Amino acid sequence: MLASASLAPVRCARWYVVHARPNSEQKAEFNLNTQGFVTFLPQIDKTIRHARRLKAVRRALFPRYLFVKFDIARDRWLSVNGTIGVARLVMQDGRPVAVPVGIVEDLLEHSDAGVARVDFQMKEGQRVRILSGPFADFTATLARLDEGRRVELLLEMMGTSVPVSVDRRALAPAA
Repeated sequence: MLASASLAPVRCARWYVVHARPNSEQKAEFNLNTQGFVTFLPQIDKTIRHARRLKAVRRALFPRYLFVKFDIARDRWLSVNGTIGVARLVMQDGRPVAVPVGIVEDLLEHSDAGVARVDFQMKEGQRVRILSGPFADFTATLARLDEGRRVELLLEMMGTSVPVSVDRRALAPAA
């Protein structure tokens, strides 16, 4: 005879979205980790221009958002909203909304030490945005793609297409 406990539904932890306070993603991540939650803050390396200078920085892939993993039936998830750096959990009808299975897992799989690689689904001929380097924030056409780290782009400058070689990780699909 089977025990009734074996017929109970199997619960598991899922990923949920945390909306952080402005410029507080890392503070929220630290404080959630301190409480014992598993978090993921995907980041990208980016070049910013300020006062004629280029500066390499690491920024959140989704500004003001990070992911937290918990079992809604077992864990004390209400404490997430009171965490320093957190504005609120993304919720609907008073309950956190789980991220569809596979999305965060894909980001984790294509991340290296928290730095998300957004270049893994690019194809030749696609429009891309350059994230870092002297051509940061320019859009270009992906001309040649190989398994190495460098790719060749066609950058539109002064009415002509100029071939440029950049690191593959410095690209993201153009919106």
